[in-house]
Amino acid sequence: MQVLIVDNNDQIRRYLNELLSREGFETVQAENGADCLEKYKAKKPDFICLDIVMPDMSGYDVCKEIRKTDATTPIIFISTKSEPLDKVMGLEMGADDYIIKPFDNYEVIARIRAVARRCYMKQAPEKVADCFNMADLEIYPKKLIAMRGETTIELSLRDIKLLKLLFDKAGEIVDRDTILDECWGAHIMPESRTLDWHVSQLRKRIEKDPKAPEIIKTVHGVGYKYEAKS
Repeated sequence: MQVLIVDNNDQIRRYLNELLSREGFETVQAENGADCLEKYKAKKPDFICLDIVMPDMSGYDVCKEIRKTDATTPIIFISTKSEPLDKVMGLEMGADDYIIKPFDNYEVIARIRAVARRCYMKQAPEKVADCFNMADLEIYPKKLIAMRGETTIELSLRDIKLLKLLFDKAGEIVDRDTILDECWGAHIMPESRTLDWHVSQLRKRIEKDPKAPEIIKTVHGVGYKYEAKS
């Protein structure tokens, strides 16, 4: 799933890129309105994070231009403009959400996950499993959540990719390179400890006992595996 990040502030673009990449999204960046429209036409992103105050054309104008031919690609305004009227204008122009800078990381991720769920449903939904089980965990890819009894566990797109890969290869050892290629992308070269850190954090959320995992088991020196119980 690809996100177009549009902001004339290089630091904000890098920051959003880091947040989104960590969640498992591919990103494309644009530094102004014209650049955004050019990359939107070339890349056809799944959704857009769009600043409003830019030097060449406003985010409002960019949104109106996109909405002339595309009424469905989600657009999230991320702006310093914080007056209620600004938000109303943005939403009336066809934006799906409006986030005010400076923003809270958790708020941005929650809003983006909500948009991602809608995008995920549109991407050949018949090919995306409604649910699969790993141990006592029920995983719902289309909702980006897992359930253990009555407890809901929020998952990122990358979490889903990793769990589905291990589920599809249940009983097999999945080596580190395969996981990185499938879940991070062959064009991305994460730091050597990136995968281990991600698995460690995911275990804290999905395993009943992270120190004795039942879902994501380590195969030292090789990778990870899931063993389905018969």
